[in-house]
Amino acid sequence: MRQTPEDSLFSDMLTAQDIADIKSLKGPILVVGASGFIGAKLFHSIRNVRGDVFACSRFPQHGWRLQSAPKSSLVSMDVTDADSVKRTLSMLRPRTVFNLSSYGAYARQNNAELIHATNYTGTFHLIKTLSETGCDAFVQAGSSSEYGLNCKGPGETGELVPNSDYAVSKAGAGYLLKYYGKIHQFPGVNLRLYSIYGPWEESDRLITTLLNNCIDGRLPNFVAKSISRDFVYIDDCITAFVKTALGPCVTAPGISINIATGVRTTIEEVAGISKEMFGIKEEPHFGSMPNRKWDVCDWYGDNKLAKELLGWAPKTAFRDGLLLTARWIKLARSRPSLISPVLGQEKISAIVACYKDALSIPVLHRRLTDALRNSGYDYEIIFVNDSSPDNDEEVITRLSEKDSHVVGISHSRNFGSQSAFLSGMELATGDAVVLMDGDGQDPPELIADFIREWKNGCDIVYGERVKREAPLHMQLLYKLFYRIFRNLADISIPLDAGDFSLISKRAVNQLLNFSEKDIFLRGLRAWIGFRQKGVPYSRPERLFGKSTNSFAKNIMWAKKAVFSFSTKPLHYIQAIGALTFVATLALLAFYLAMHFISPGSNVRGVTTIVLLILGLGSVQIIAISVIGDYIAKIIEEVKNRPKFIRKRIIYNSVVYNEEAEISKIIAKVKSGWQA
Repeated sequence: MRQTPEDSLFSDMLTAQDIADIKSLKGPILVVGASGFIGAKLFHSIRNVRGDVFACSRFPQHGWRLQSAPKSSLVSMDVTDADSVKRTLSMLRPRTVFNLSSYGAYARQNNAELIHATNYTGTFHLIKTLSETGCDAFVQAGSSSEYGLNCKGPGETGELVPNSDYAVSKAGAGYLLKYYGKIHQFPGVNLRLYSIYGPWEESDRLITTLLNNCIDGRLPNFVAKSISRDFVYIDDCITAFVKTALGPCVTAPGISINIATGVRTTIEEVAGISKEMFGIKEEPHFGSMPNRKWDVCDWYGDNKLAKELLGWAPKTAFRDGLLLTARWIKLARSRPSLISPVLGQEKISAIVACYKDALSIPVLHRRLTDALRNSGYDYEIIFVNDSSPDNDEEVITRLSEKDSHVVGISHSRNFGSQSAFLSGMELATGDAVVLMDGDGQDPPELIADFIREWKNGCDIVYGERVKREAPLHMQLLYKLFYRIFRNLADISIPLDAGDFSLISKRAVNQLLNFSEKDIFLRGLRAWIGFRQKGVPYSRPERLFGKSTNSFAKNIMWAKKAVFSFSTKPLHYIQAIGALTFVATLALLAFYLAMHFISPGSNVRGVTTIVLLILGLGSVQIIAISVIGDYIAKIIEEVKNRPKFIRKRIIYNSVVYNEEAEISKIIAKVKSGWQA
């Protein structure tokens, strides 16, 4: 089962014996954590030989390393969820399982609860379920971090002195396997991996950062030159996994084995080898990069047990591994149609409120995809179908089947665009969200300008409608509204700023903390403060159809804005009352004066009385209606009804219809599930 597209990207250094070993594995084979570096390489290497291997992770469709894999080989499973594990393993019934699910190895992965939930509890869920469904081999990707402070060439019987949550969780998983292997004869083995490097590794890791810079003719910044690591080329690591499944899982269950070269390579040596290989003249700068808080100086392993039990020893010298990795990076750079480069760790979530937008959604999706890909950030597109009477839901469903970046939300009824945006924000996992309407009036091409201002320090960047394609009278009315609203509001409101905006994660968190139900996001956006800036643009007409905003609805929007962010109408009522009282006193003085100045004059005052009654009555009715609007808002808030109700979510191309499932997805996103 060789890879068909761009085979050279999936090539490996496996020997005929290595391939024979892969063929000997009992199937089906499941690679858990296949979206990661080692997991993806293991999956591709096995799939090059046989077809009964499955790539499994929370969101395998999102993984850039798995883009070429057939959809039938991708399996969604959350190891932290016992039900998800049981459901998946009961369906696939794998005989060989490689567990590479992991969290916390990188400095950016610092959620302690998620570290332990993934690395320890996730391993427990797998072992427990496989003990029930049956399994011939279970190979766990442990870590040399388990040794912690005891890091200078320890053997497997050496003391574990973990110095981070990640190390503790991995050590715990190792002990878990030892217990189930020794006591319950579960066929599991823990591999303590040292510094694995090679093709498919993240671009911000040491070796890939080094090689990307060297290919461009320069050296990166380095940590202290005396720090050392034990570098193992990825293909050597893959053969260790396969040999473990065929050997110790059967003969020595519960054991831990070091996967190391036993060679101590310092950062100074790494820089020197790279400088020589690529002919770079500049001198390296050491100590210009901060060390990670758990870094130790010397970190290398003892591989005697691996040689004894596996017949395994690394075949790829460090210099050769660098050359192979550099060759792969150059090839990957030239094949953007096949593989996305590693997009930085930051992510943009575009939230699109949809109502009667079935025709424009596919067009908007294409434009958004182009804009977000060109931004250089990871991304997701959340389409919120606010119970459209058209086939918006079907269109969004079809897009989610083709594009794993698409998330779909459907509401139980029409709650309005403001609630739609909040609904999307709750499910967004990005470092910033972009809010836009689904009718195409908000140009996705402007997102690049939003991101630029965001990276310059703005938490909120909004589109400023300097011009719009609309009838002249509507243009004037919109302009008039924003100026009236700005003068009435109790806070500073930007002119001509609609919902189209980019909002940073910390600002989004503040917006989600608001408990009020009848919301006006443009006002709340201004109310929370932070650094804000407008980006001018011309707003076009809808791509298709007519606007769903009638004149009456626009009046409703205006009232919502004013009564949410201004108490001045109440002050104006008081002022009118005071002026009316003064006018009444003046009229009384006038009649008294006329009575004494001209006793014979016959001032009947019928017209005056009628006008006063009509005028005061009108003022009273207007005052009561204004007060009524404020009271209506109070009533709406004290009812404490939800802002929206979701009837359906499409997440990672999986449809969730049950309330319990939807609530679980939302809760996990809120807890940093995708952190």
